[in-house]
Amino acid sequence: MGTTQLESVPEPKYWHLKTVIGEALDSDFTVGEILPNERALAARFGVARATLRQALEQLELEGRLQRRRGVGTTVAPPRMGVDVSTSTHSWPGAPGDAWQPVDCRAAAAPAAVVRALDVDGDEDVHTVRRILVTHGQPVAAELLYIPSGSVPELSAIDAPSGVARARSVLRELQHRLLDGQDRAVELGSARADDAKELDRLPGAPVLVVTTRYYTEGRAAAVSVATYRADTCRLTFGASGDVEIRHDAQARRAS
Repeated sequence: MGTTQLESVPEPKYWHLKTVIGEALDSDFTVGEILPNERALAARFGVARATLRQALEQLELEGRLQRRRGVGTTVAPPRMGVDVSTSTHSWPGAPGDAWQPVDCRAAAAPAAVVRALDVDGDEDVHTVRRILVTHGQPVAAELLYIPSGSVPELSAIDAPSGVARARSVLRELQHRLLDGQDRAVELGSARADDAKELDRLPGAPVLVVTTRYYTEGRAAAVSVATYRADTCRLTFGASGDVEIRHDAQARRAS
């Protein structure tokens, strides 16, 4: 492995180094490959280890690298596309849905959810917690709020709690006719419970996608999904098949 010296540039040295390493990741490494240790990388690029660490931290933040305990720093897989269009016309839990149910409880919903669902504040709402895993890593966590009125045939005897209860709620929801949905996206910070599930530090940047599902002219369910901003990207229908790097060259297609 040769040595690459950085030229004098006006931008911060670690930022220029980040660009150089990013190009090396595309040409010299494969997904999942473990990078050389910091000493070897610092020697290759002719920089101090402190500068190298800044560049690696930025690449991790951008989702190009992953740091795994007991393994080291590896090349991250391509970002997972999150379709934020409303072209997909199906209930959560429908065939092909990759989300995994984790738990379900029935209780009064938060005030914001009560307003979104237009239900009484004391009405029980089923809260289904699900996670989305790709390449063996959790990339998103979801809270799906479903009023009791949306699943009137649900039997507490068949599925009293936990994962079984979550699956029963989702199964009953499929019996309703889905009229449509609306969706909103915002940048947020990971809360403590989401950060733990997503293996991130509290406050890490996340994408929050809120979806409201309608049937018979009223909201039947609300989903609040929190995606890791370092491993996910927003897509809009057919445009989600193309991923473009910062150098404006198309590197890969999904």
